Amino acid sequence: MLNKRKIQISLLIVFGIIVLLNILVNYFSFRLDFTEDQRYSLSNATKNILKNLKEPVTITAYFSENLPPNIEQVRNDFKDLLIEYSEISKGNVVYEFVNPNVNEQSETTAQQNGISPVMINVRERDQMKQQRAYLGAVIQCGSSKDVIPVIQPGTSMEYALSTSIKKTTVNDKPLIAFLQGNGEQALSAMPEVYQTLAITYGITNVTIDSANGIPDEYKTVVVVAPSDTVKPYVFNYLDVFLARGGRLLLAINAVNGNLNGGNGIAVNTGFSEWLKLKGVEILPEFVIDISCGNILMQQQQGMFTMRTPVKFPYLPVIGKFADHPIVKGLEAVLLPFASPLKINTNQSNIKITPIAFTSEKSGVQKPPVAYDVNKEWTTDDFTSGNLPVAAVLEGKLSGNNNSKIVVFGDGDFAVNGEGEQAQQIQPDNLNLFVNAIDWLSDDTGLIELRTKGVTARPIDQTLEDSTKTLLKYFNFIFPIAVIIIYGFVRFQSKRKIRNNLMNYEL
Repeated sequence: MLNKRKIQISLLIVFGIIVLLNILVNYFSFRLDFTEDQRYSLSNATKNILKNLKEPVTITAYFSENLPPNIEQVRNDFKDLLIEYSEISKGNVVYEFVNPNVNEQSETTAQQNGISPVMINVRERDQMKQQRAYLGAVIQCGSSKDVIPVIQPGTSMEYALSTSIKKTTVNDKPLIAFLQGNGEQALSAMPEVYQTLAITYGITNVTIDSANGIPDEYKTVVVVAPSDTVKPYVFNYLDVFLARGGRLLLAINAVNGNLNGGNGIAVNTGFSEWLKLKGVEILPEFVIDISCGNILMQQQQGMFTMRTPVKFPYLPVIGKFADHPIVKGLEAVLLPFASPLKINTNQSNIKITPIAFTSEKSGVQKPPVAYDVNKEWTTDDFTSGNLPVAAVLEGKLSGNNNSKIVVFGDGDFAVNGEGEQAQQIQPDNLNLFVNAIDWLSDDTGLIELRTKGVTARPIDQTLEDSTKTLLKYFNFIFPIAVIIIYGFVRFQSKRKIRNNLMNYEL
């Protein structure tokens, strides 16, 4: 039986254990990360960057206070991240938090440093009002400075922060050349790609003529959607480039779809024949997929003209990927008017890895094709499945040195366009293109961070509408039914026990 002295001793022991644990936590910190993508665990790439810092990096985090819980969590997560960065860098990462909402001068300072205010909804006394908030950071190392204007909830903070630190601490950026002169897409037509790559790379154009090949300073050459027939000497210079260990990204159109004209034709640039010698052929066929994007059709309803989205199988949405760093974390890539790849697995000196595939209900159509947007597609139209649309080639692609090529059976998936035709591309389209560049050019491993974080969980588009409706109501009703059944069973169990006790007392 417990007496007063034993209770006091027990309380002292518990108190001592708590104090000891707090002391140990100050010297040793750890946490368990059970998230699917390990979003709360620092990658090896980040650790290598932090351990190799030669001088201190100062991070000024401009975060408003007294924000709604979901926004406040962003501030807490960012602070936890900075603590880890500081510990791993052994104090070379120095940080401070500043609340710009203190006064007008503080807000002016934040905005002058490149931090953009965002408007958020705040509930106050049962009323919604908008509040100006700051969620950004300034990273500085010596005279180099970089800004994260806004840290969006749900984005990869680690990628943004590690990239900024690398940008401010690395003086010589690797050079990447975009090939021009054969009808390729200009850099001005890919502003999102350019702005993302310019953070860590030097971006220029290069033109190959009969007398001049690719300069030695370029590690990676990018070819996007050539439309003209490429001269033989261009392929010869590309072979020379690969022979010295160069890296090549090819986004090639083997077909061309024209929605305005309502037809699709084959395109012959010569790249397919050149790649065929290395084990990959871009087939001059249109991929069609039941998992696809929409086009807007004008329909007359009474006195009004409505624009209605209609599924268009010639715009396949790719959601099946191999286990490869380029496609890790991607979930939905739109490839307009794509072509399938034919893989030759008999190449002895070359390793070929398909990395992106169509859905199980897909197929191909040979050009010329006349588009019928009113056609009612059925599963019988999709007789193939799992067609490769992107691949990686590694090995002795030319000469005796190892080199790499990334091939996409579509040249327009990362192109915004120019002028009035410009439009924003899907996030995973940008991630796929830039991931491929990083894998080819960057040996630090930052590629694994770009898509860290779950972005989307779309319903399988191959499901029937009735099945989707059933799943929707099942997800809504099933948890409630489980709780009700559990409560009923528990109630019956308690009543049975109570009745047994009453009978026992009698």
